[in-house]
Amino acid sequence: SGSSAESLDRLYPTVGSTKPPRKRTTSQCKSEPPLLRTSKRTIYTAGRPPWYNEHGTQSKEAFVIGLGGGSASGKTTVATMIIEALDVPWVVLLSMDSFYKVLTKQQQEQAASNDFNFDHPDAFDFDLIIATLKKLKQGKSVKIPIYDFTTHSRKKEWKTLYGANVIIFEGIMAFADKELLKLLDLKIFVDTDSDIRLVRRLRRDISERGRDIEGVIKQYNKFVKPAFDQYIQPTMRLADIVVPRGSGNTVAIDLIVQHVHSQLEERELSVRAALASAHQCHPLPQTLSVLKSTPQVRGMHTIIRNKETSRDEFIFYSKRLMRLLIEHALSLLPFQSCTVQTPQGHDYEGRTYSGKQITGVSILRAGETMEPALRAVCKDVRIGTILIQTNCNTGEPELHYLRLPKDISEDHVILMDCTVSTGAAAMMAVRVLLDHDVPEDKIFLLSLLMAEMGVHSVAYAFPRVKIITTAVDKKVNDLFRIIPGIGNFGDRYFGTDAPPDWSDDEDALST
Repeated sequence: SGSSAESLDRLYPTVGSTKPPRKRTTSQCKSEPPLLRTSKRTIYTAGRPPWYNEHGTQSKEAFVIGLGGGSASGKTTVATMIIEALDVPWVVLLSMDSFYKVLTKQQQEQAASNDFNFDHPDAFDFDLIIATLKKLKQGKSVKIPIYDFTTHSRKKEWKTLYGANVIIFEGIMAFADKELLKLLDLKIFVDTDSDIRLVRRLRRDISERGRDIEGVIKQYNKFVKPAFDQYIQPTMRLADIVVPRGSGNTVAIDLIVQHVHSQLEERELSVRAALASAHQCHPLPQTLSVLKSTPQVRGMHTIIRNKETSRDEFIFYSKRLMRLLIEHALSLLPFQSCTVQTPQGHDYEGRTYSGKQITGVSILRAGETMEPALRAVCKDVRIGTILIQTNCNTGEPELHYLRLPKDISEDHVILMDCTVSTGAAAMMAVRVLLDHDVPEDKIFLLSLLMAEMGVHSVAYAFPRVKIITTAVDKKVNDLFRIIPGIGNFGDRYFGTDAPPDWSDDEDALST
């Protein structure tokens, strides 16, 4: 009808009748995805390469796949098959079902009697979907609502997603909004026979969502089927690829995988090489604070730099230096005037920390050796960890794992790594904190030893990050080792053998 056409036109743009020819590609062999699944989380073990340039700003957005189709058409199964076949880390699956609007009391009553239309565009919070997808596409951390289909309401807790190189966004209305369509790099429509979809929906809603068969059929006839005919099936013409038979069409899935791989290859970055040639021969930045080189500090450096120093002495004097470094860093935090009364009944004009909380984040593995010193001087400090390793083939840092405290964006963050040469790992860690909404001027990068190259790289990319160290060496050799340096801190501290191609600020290579 005319009214249906007008409604559709408001939802999505018009599309020309002709499409460019699709490229033919060969199918790809499948392999096990690089995942380590635990009872509580999934750890992506292959590493996330840099998603920013030497300026610290994002230079490659995540690749977004939109996956549309009718209810119970097999969208989630197809998405899972794509993820497994891609065999790349940092793939995020985002379901439109998470974004149902919060229902009013009257709508709750309608939903309880299967009289509320969950298959209409108005049932979804498109503003939140678009805002979330934009932020996730920009590489930032996002919070996703968790929807309870049994009570037709959002749960109090939210799910956090972060680190997407590829985003698969699936839902019945995935193509039903003009602004949402602009965010999709590849649009796939899963076309499954209506009888099969009805059988799947009956099985799912009865077994998983606690509904009775009469209610499911009533909802299907009243809302699901009319919505498919009016709002969902017409969006098939917007798709770049139509997948008949859903998960049974392995040829189409292989085609999709090949296309995504080619897109990701075009977006590869080389950050470390750019760092090695940029921002040199400049005065050290004002954001750098170096612990005063007293005879005591220089004496401790003499001991830990000496290759003949035993492991016990190396650990002992490193810990002393760490304590001094952290005390110095805490003196740079914001303080405000405070008056207290002494036991003698007199006022004392003092100072007190003016922030909300202090959180320490260690870059594993060497950075965690600084945690005891931070805990010793900072009561009730929260600790987070970031694991960054160097890819032996590309020489680029890769993010493998992170665990950050809740609401870290409100804290001053002490970012700890024992040595920084090129600054590549430190920059990645800072970028992670920024992606979790930590203000740049609340980040303090602490290191026992830094090379001038690393100082310049971090300061150029993040001019408001405070850089604090006990010493700065001038040179980095062709293997990115600090000269004269300290050796591989992690191996000397933990008593492990250094690999032949270690570099100072990626001690995690030997974990």
